[in-house]
Amino acid sequence: MDKDTRAALALRLGQIACEAGKIILAADRASSLKPDGSPVTAADRTSEQLIRAQLQTLDAALPVIAEESFDAVRQREAPRRFALIDPLDGTREFIAGRDEFTVNLAVIEDGAPAAAAVYAPARRQLYLAGAQAFRVDAEPGSTVALGASQPLRTRAYPPEGLAALVSRSHLDDATHRMIDRLPLRTCEPTGSSLKFCLIAEGRADVYPRLSPTMEWDTAAGHAVLVAAGGQVLAPDGSALAYGKPGLRNLGFVAWGRAPLAL
Repeated sequence: MDKDTRAALALRLGQIACEAGKIILAADRASSLKPDGSPVTAADRTSEQLIRAQLQTLDAALPVIAEESFDAVRQREAPRRFALIDPLDGTREFIAGRDEFTVNLAVIEDGAPAAAAVYAPARRQLYLAGAQAFRVDAEPGSTVALGASQPLRTRAYPPEGLAALVSRSHLDDATHRMIDRLPLRTCEPTGSSLKFCLIAEGRADVYPRLSPTMEWDTAAGHAVLVAAGGQVLAPDGSALAYGKPGLRNLGFVAWGRAPLAL
């Protein structure tokens, strides 16, 4: 996919994400539990339905894998090119009334995110990733335009120490041990894929998550961060890949620049 195609696709994904954000903000925050014990709301499901319908209009031949309809038994392997969707990332934050939840849309090609959008509807902030990364202030449901967009670039690591972001709801012992080895100035818990985007904006430097996640949790934020100059690495130091069996990540570290030796 060439640079112009990626940029146009990112903009279209951003428009869909903004429309989904409007639905989410209007939804009830009552929740129930899925079989795995994680919470789900009507907003998760309604957002996914809208996104699927819009992607069908955008490209009827594009396979779509999305959190609320994912079936691990039927989906044993991913195609070479597919859309990967988290219709409401940070459901716990949404239920709690916080603003740290997002809509995540990414198109994966050959194991890597090629274009993506992350929208934080409660913050009115849209992050786009093609060959470059941008932030756009966008009202839920509004028409997305790049006229007032802000290019994103990660910052050099501050000599006084790194600013780390960690999961508000899923901070495990292995991640704690890694945090203890990092030269940190601050460590702040934050919800959803916003952590990737804040590093892309140069507001933080590293996000370690050594407990498992699903690929739809990371793909869109991964794309934004890499397009802004960062890296997202698996525990073995390789680039975090997509389309793995079960679409499961076994941990990662998101860096604003080159990874530090620990």
